[in-house]
Amino acid sequence: MNSFHGLEPRYVELRERAGVLAAECAQHAERADERDSVDPEVRALLAASGLAAIQVPAAYGGTFERPDALAGTIVRERLAMESGHLDSLFAMQGIGSYAISAGGSEEIRREWLPKVASMEAIAALALTEPEVGSDLKALSTTIVPDGGELVVSGHKSFITNGGDADYYCVLGQENTAGGGHSLVLVPADAPGVSTTRPHQIVAPHVLADIAFDGVRVPEGNRLGAPGEGFALVLATLATFRVSVAGAALGTAQAALDDALAHTTTREQFGGPLARLGPVPQMLAMSWTEIEMARAFTYQAARAAAADPAGSLHLSSMAKVGATEVAGRVVDRAVQVMGRFGLVRGTRIERLYRAARPMRVYEGATEVLLDALSRRLTKSVRTGEGGS
Repeated sequence: MNSFHGLEPRYVELRERAGVLAAECAQHAERADERDSVDPEVRALLAASGLAAIQVPAAYGGTFERPDALAGTIVRERLAMESGHLDSLFAMQGIGSYAISAGGSEEIRREWLPKVASMEAIAALALTEPEVGSDLKALSTTIVPDGGELVVSGHKSFITNGGDADYYCVLGQENTAGGGHSLVLVPADAPGVSTTRPHQIVAPHVLADIAFDGVRVPEGNRLGAPGEGFALVLATLATFRVSVAGAALGTAQAALDDALAHTTTREQFGGPLARLGPVPQMLAMSWTEIEMARAFTYQAARAAAADPAGSLHLSSMAKVGATEVAGRVVDRAVQVMGRFGLVRGTRIERLYRAARPMRVYEGATEVLLDALSRRLTKSVRTGEGGS
């Protein structure tokens, strides 16, 4: 990777550490990427690397003063090159714990964040429901205060790390003075919590449905103020959405690497495949798109590290741009590899399947473009400009 991106030494060092971890996990990737539960060997390697510590504040065993969007993006780029399972496990330690960092009591922070940093505890964020995806305001899960406790009732669906997580940060409706939704931490072993695994996706994932049957937790497990759960969810997205772009870059780069390895060594019609027909243009266009996406993603991640909420539109642009690029690059890679790009059990097959969900989770492309369009047209009306 070129020095063009001007990464500070601490980020270069993180990228190198992530590369070492990815290489160590490569031998486990084919198995781990097919699992619907956390792979113990991959978890142990991630724990030993110490990289999960960048997902929590330094005061609780983390690396940075607060979770750093650029650091997370750079690490995910390297991890996704080898294993979607590893990438997801790393990412969710931040996504599933940020509400604790930002809105938990000191007691809750000290209880859970050091365990997240060390991989002793697996984190999860429970938002979506069987009938609710992007429209989170339609949630049916309820949070009811009762005698110093909070009673959580409802059904969450397609929850990453579901069934293996040690706790869930659960978003639900609460009948507060102004109405709204609240977040509460529910330990996975609390009475009334049960999990099932009715779904699996094209890129196998640790995924489950979670039922909360009148689950009682202490009032102190509340994250943030009553009725302000959406603010914490948005703060989580503001910090971590751009890291999806990092994972997409890693997926695209790995696919291009595989395509190059194949086309430069395979002879057809008296010469290397890389010089035949449209193949050179397909390879060059993939390289161009990756570098363009990487340059913007790193800039958006820097902005998110400095001002997460103020840069959410840039994070959304990076997520849309990089995931769409990943889809095109991986598709081209399969095409230029011909029948060898269709073989089961290869890295290119895993990359092809991994690229598709990226355009859906953590903000589908169309949902993000709709939000960006509203911001753009509003800026025209108010004379603020589109940036």
